[in-house]
Amino acid sequence: MDDDKMICTCMEVYKSTIVKAIKENGLKTVEEVGQITEAGTVCGQCQDEIQIILDEINGK
Repeated sequence: MDDDKMICTCMEVYKSTIVKAIKENGLKTVEEVGQITEAGTVCGQCQDEIQIILDEINGK
């Protein structure tokens, strides 16, 4: 995926992993994404970007 980039550098989680987790598990919050993928659970710097991905997928 050309557009795949690392979102969470602490846990090395890529956008494709986050998108897949959101779609497969019906995730609605940054915390839920963290529980499934561990993204955003260390320093929290990527949480805003995770929220943007959530909003894109969930139509907000």
